[in-house]
Amino acid sequence: MPEAYIVEALRSPVGRRGGGLSALHPNDLGGRILAALVERTGIDPAAVDDVIFGCVGQMGAQSANVARNAWLSAGLPESVPATTVDRQCGSAQQAIHFAAQAVLSGTQDLVIAGGLEVMSRVPIASPAVVGQREGMGFPYDGEGWRNRYGDQEISQFRGAELIAEKWSVSREDMEELALDSHQRALAAIDDGAFTAEIVPVDGLAADEGPRPDSSLEKMAGLKPLREGGRITAAVSSQISDGACALLLASEQAVRTHGLTPLARIQAMAVVGSDPVFMLTGPIPATEAVLAKAGVEIDDVDLFEVNEAFASVVLAWLKETGAPWPKTNVLGGAIALGHPLGATGARLMTTMLHHLGRTGGRYGLQTMCEGGGMANATLVERL
Repeated sequence: MPEAYIVEALRSPVGRRGGGLSALHPNDLGGRILAALVERTGIDPAAVDDVIFGCVGQMGAQSANVARNAWLSAGLPESVPATTVDRQCGSAQQAIHFAAQAVLSGTQDLVIAGGLEVMSRVPIASPAVVGQREGMGFPYDGEGWRNRYGDQEISQFRGAELIAEKWSVSREDMEELALDSHQRALAAIDDGAFTAEIVPVDGLAADEGPRPDSSLEKMAGLKPLREGGRITAAVSSQISDGACALLLASEQAVRTHGLTPLARIQAMAVVGSDPVFMLTGPIPATEAVLAKAGVEIDDVDLFEVNEAFASVVLAWLKETGAPWPKTNVLGGAIALGHPLGATGARLMTTMLHHLGRTGGRYGLQTMCEGGGMANATLVERL
């Protein structure tokens, strides 16, 4: 059976909106990480068969195939193609899947996967404008859509609230998880846990999101994002900037280029789920990827579950029975931030490096996605 290996994984620090990365053009941010990956691995960049990047806000500075533009901006060979994919928040994880599938099929041997997002330039819509049908048009509309789902609000913010209600997740539960996320991330930074995976960019060498002054008292004083709701900014992922890149290789490429893999892709899954709840996909995706691999959840050493909202992770924990002490152990998107098109690769990068430090065998990554979808990936450390 063919194998798909992950040879190296690097990322930028995650910058706050308006922070240390906000003035950098997305092409240059992505290009810095791509160049660093080529340098770290020592590969001939002309030997790369393809570059696949996730990006959600493919407009303005991030339009016109930002993966290709980032590669060229780094001064890398024009002979290497690139493409940009959008599976909403899971775009970079899907890029990894596409790269692995190319290697597993035998059609390509060296593929770079990753993602980027400079949300300071292309921010996500606020709850106030969700449902607005003006301007460029509202995606959840049209005769067929209305016949199936009616005229109800479709948004991640409503989905997070619906999940909290269905799984009886209290605001206090979510605030405790959020505080834990910040404390874990701050401890990881202090311990140098991210040093090997981060490429400093323009003097920024550490993630800007974690807040040392976070407290349950401060969180309790915030207004909900929706009238009468439980979700506040404190239990939601941060609007962020960042980029990430991984090198995937076939067994032949590992031998030919003298590479030492970090891990192999053990199994991959992608599922659809209720688009109204929108964010429940990680639950069936986890079940699917474990079934494909023939692995039990108790066999997994490390979980990365994207903290789009605290309610998403808490519902996933309840349904899967996975232990919180093995989940998001270095903090999640509530603390570290969520640059949409890059986060799927950021989670994988952090998971791989932590498995390497701790000697764990299996790591499982999953994340919710707009439209009601989710990817899940199981890797085995080598």
